[in-house]
Amino acid sequence: SMSEKRYDYLIIGNSTAAIAAVEAIREVDRDGTLAVVSDQPEHCYCSPLITYCLAGKVPQEQMDYRPGDFYEKAHVDTILGVAATEVKPAAHEVILEDGRVLSYGKLLLATGGVPFVPPIPGGDLSGVFTFTRHEDMRRVQEFIDGNVVRQAVVIGAGMIGVKVAEAFAHLGIETTVVELQDRVLPLALDQVASDMAQRVMEDHGIRVLTTAGATSIGGGSGKVQSVTLDTGSRLPAQIVVVAVGVRPNTALAEHAGISVNRGILVDDHMRTSAPDIYAAGDCTEGFDPLLGETRPIAIWPGAYMQGEVAGRNMAGQDEGYVGSIPMNSIQVCGLPTISVGLTTPPEGAEVLQYRSPDGKRYRKFFILDNRIVGALFVGEIDRAGIITG
Repeated sequence: SMSEKRYDYLIIGNSTAAIAAVEAIREVDRDGTLAVVSDQPEHCYCSPLITYCLAGKVPQEQMDYRPGDFYEKAHVDTILGVAATEVKPAAHEVILEDGRVLSYGKLLLATGGVPFVPPIPGGDLSGVFTFTRHEDMRRVQEFIDGNVVRQAVVIGAGMIGVKVAEAFAHLGIETTVVELQDRVLPLALDQVASDMAQRVMEDHGIRVLTTAGATSIGGGSGKVQSVTLDTGSRLPAQIVVVAVGVRPNTALAEHAGISVNRGILVDDHMRTSAPDIYAAGDCTEGFDPLLGETRPIAIWPGAYMQGEVAGRNMAGQDEGYVGSIPMNSIQVCGLPTISVGLTTPPEGAEVLQYRSPDGKRYRKFFILDNRIVGALFVGEIDRAGIITG
């Protein structure tokens, strides 16, 4: 094998959790050797901004999550654009796709999430994309620049689907969103809030079809031309984005024999089932204190806090993580929404709600045993921080 290099700390992944871990490790240990490996070639960037960048609302150079000299200043070796293909827990080694072998004292898996792509016939046509990474944005931009794109179909009306649709509409593309559930943003909003969000999307020229599934994608000469729905109708489209969800990226961990449920299982110190291997961010299954159980919670602040706890413990401190409360904050065509905690009321909960007479503001709280366990704000969110706290 190629020459082996040893690091005290090795991190696979280069997004929020990884950056937080680097910062935490360096707060505790200035001198330990540290490397970051990522299959993505870019400098760490703020993933929630990619749809804004596509729409031309945020310039490319404002996407970076940390300054250009971040790694240098933190004394980090970066191996970017190279995938890690295997983790060997017993040998404390990581194998890279170019054959390099890296050995480690402590390893962090911060591999993030991968878009779930249902097996739709025609999904391999040119012009069909997922949209979770910087390179997706770049490829979509290049495709729009190089082809005549008049109509777009977005499959899925979750957070990514809604923001991609908004970006397409902003670019003047006639856009239709197709969602299997009976409403947009079904995981974050209730029916009233979804109706408000759908109305503002439609005001911005986006067509919204709910309780509709895409059954196939049609094309000619290798390029996408239409999407066929389970209702039988066909939607013309020269670009299609599949945004039906993101799953924890657990492949490396599973292959290494590390315990995985839906996400990589971690304890409150972010340790996996393998010695000296930690995990943080969207690839994990984290503890949800409201439900009293673990589940994947793919949110930005949660990933940062998990990475921070992992980094401190990797560097020899003893710090527990209290868990994340799911929180989503999304602007739908200028309408701000925030949902925190449980989105459906648990049994015996008191439900308080307010809706303004003009229908533009809406608030709802769930209270159980004198504790707020869920909250939803639409249109007016200035008090959301107090309730979240």
